[in-house]
Amino acid sequence: MKTLLVRHATVLATMDALGTEIPDGGLFARDGVIEMVGPTADLPDTADTVLDLRGHVVSPGLVNTHHHPYQSLTRAVPGAQNADLFNWLRTLYPIWGRLTPDAVAVSTQVGLMELARSGCTTASDHLYLFPNGSRLDDQIVAAREVGVRLHASRGSMSLGRSKGGLPPDDVVEDETSILRDTSRLIEEWHDPNPGAMTQVVVAPCSPFSVTEDLMRESARLARAYGVRLHTHLAETVDEEAFCVDRFGRRPVAYMEHLGWVGSDVWFAHAVFVAPEEVPLMAGAGVAHCPTSNMRLASGIAPIRDFIAQGVPVGLGVDGSASNDGGNLLAEARQAMLLARLASALRRATGADTEPLMTARQALHLATSGGANVLGRTDIGSLEPGKRADFFSVSMGRLAYAGAQHDPLAALVFCHPGNVDTTVVEGRVIVKDGRVQSADDEELIRKHNAIAKSLLSH
Repeated sequence: MKTLLVRHATVLATMDALGTEIPDGGLFARDGVIEMVGPTADLPDTADTVLDLRGHVVSPGLVNTHHHPYQSLTRAVPGAQNADLFNWLRTLYPIWGRLTPDAVAVSTQVGLMELARSGCTTASDHLYLFPNGSRLDDQIVAAREVGVRLHASRGSMSLGRSKGGLPPDDVVEDETSILRDTSRLIEEWHDPNPGAMTQVVVAPCSPFSVTEDLMRESARLARAYGVRLHTHLAETVDEEAFCVDRFGRRPVAYMEHLGWVGSDVWFAHAVFVAPEEVPLMAGAGVAHCPTSNMRLASGIAPIRDFIAQGVPVGLGVDGSASNDGGNLLAEARQAMLLARLASALRRATGADTEPLMTARQALHLATSGGANVLGRTDIGSLEPGKRADFFSVSMGRLAYAGAQHDPLAALVFCHPGNVDTTVVEGRVIVKDGRVQSADDEELIRKHNAIAKSLLSH
């Protein structure tokens, strides 16, 4: 049995139900499971691995609820820099259609390494096109080398342009093949147990790229296996118009019609949800992607309304070509700032004043909020019985000079860079800001070569 001791953190934020914060705090874990959390003086003196984190803030590992690492290969593509979602997709679909198994694997590692360096310990990825022999297995195997927990979403697109959908026909799949492969993946890779490093999610891409039949059959399949469901929803006004024109319903009502509202479902974006539709969302969850929603000029999701009415909310960095990065700590900062902007806009229209989102609330969304959205009760906070997933940041950096009054709030208010330490299941995967499992320079070289080849056709 391997033990881990963390001691002398300037402050350890548990993110438990009481919001407990422990000065000179630490924790003790055995085989990846936390046994004790408290002041350093109350913890054991020795362990197999000892991390003295004096001068550091320690937080539960961040949970990314929506991402597309393969899109890191198409960051800042000129034709997509100033486009809204539909035109952005029309530009990039043909490029993504050139993906290979190696491209999926390398971009997965780049994306997860970037997340790990920002304190992320659990990531949900939504891979929804599989050209040139690519499989979700390519991503799962690559992720295991990095060491971040992965919720691998078997995405799908079946509604091509010739049938009224947005994607070109050459990047969509046959629905029978989609469902067969999804069943295979669940049986081969899904781990339902506490501490799971890999879980499989059933995730048709969006209302404008899949049929009603595929949505219904995907839900039946997922529920037969007891796995979760995920899709993009209500991201833009264009999507809303598509749903009304094709299905006669707004996006949220369309999901209700399909049986896609439940505690086993979460939606990415949920920007265009009307006040009267918010109660329908309370049975599901939301992956809030503030940077992507600003980057694509989609809008501001009604996050404060969701939270007030009990809708589970987590954060997602979304695609690395609509962000164009993967820093989840930065996403928590964006969520706080965008919520404050939304509050100001509401006040300007005569709405009642509301408290501004705090740094701690934003960090909650990124930790226990995200765990709740993914249906994980074993992560998201630092408490006995939960997994030893956490990160630390030194307060001795230039970026935090003058911010010692409230070090935990400084993680969100001050501009975040990379963290110093990230630990998953009691294993150190980032040390002194560097991912331990890979050669950064070689991986970046491979990644850039693949990115260049995708655009050279």
